[in-house]
Amino acid sequence: MTRRRLLRWLHDRPGVRAWGLFAPGALWLVLFFLVPLVILLAYSFMPRGTYGGVATGVTLANYRRFLDPLYLGILQRTVALSLATTGICLLLGFPTAWVIVRSGRWRNTLLFLAVLPFWTSALVRTYATMVLLRDTGVINAVLKRIGVIDLPLHLLYTEGAVLAGLVYGALPFMILPVYSSLEKLDPALLEAAEVLGARPWSRLVRVVLPLTLPGIAAGCMLVFIPTLGAFVVPDLLGGAKAMMIGSLVQNQFGPARDWPFGSAASFVVMALVLVAVTGTLRLGRSNDGTKDM
Repeated sequence: MTRRRLLRWLHDRPGVRAWGLFAPGALWLVLFFLVPLVILLAYSFMPRGTYGGVATGVTLANYRRFLDPLYLGILQRTVALSLATTGICLLLGFPTAWVIVRSGRWRNTLLFLAVLPFWTSALVRTYATMVLLRDTGVINAVLKRIGVIDLPLHLLYTEGAVLAGLVYGALPFMILPVYSSLEKLDPALLEAAEVLGARPWSRLVRVVLPLTLPGIAAGCMLVFIPTLGAFVVPDLLGGAKAMMIGSLVQNQFGPARDWPFGSAASFVVMALVLVAVTGTLRLGRSNDGTKDM
């Protein structure tokens, strides 16, 4: 078949062309996402080998082990820190995005500053946070210099330090989706609400928030889901006192060499992610239905 006839044959069959465009990406996802996922699922139902790794057999012991109060406490801490990170990022990100949208000729500059942390790696940002929080760090030095404290505050290796590091790393993921929604908001709607007598708080609650809810939901999902699996920030800023589920999984596949339990813990995290995504999608659908009405 000549090249011209091949192009004509593809032109007459749009379905074949669509599948041809879809196939490379689908193949990549199958090889590097679905296949490893199936392997992890199989590992989660297998016993641990004598010297690590996996052994032959089928067992539910890995999931039953996760019901131990120790691991349930780690899971509870992970969910609590993830929810707190999402809430703080929303409280900080929404006003920031609003200021950026309303900043006129400074908009591009402020937006650039909002995404500037992405220019450095997460590891470098985490070590910079450690410089701020350690006993001889910047914060304690400033507080001692101005006479607020006599002895350094123990800020590092606490849940507060982990929360600060998570918020610092995730805040741009909240600002950008909310900014995108606010940018599309028609100012005439706010002017109409003001003319009709709506106060600023009423305009925010009844006009701005409902119309920007998809961006808020996307920002919350982009913050909550990565935070669930974070392990670099908890390891460096929290130590053993603030272990999260991501650190637990990393330890099981690393020093502990308990791949089956690490796989089971990974699927527990995946279940939480699915719950979060499902809730976000339902929130988006309900908002669409409200707008259609």
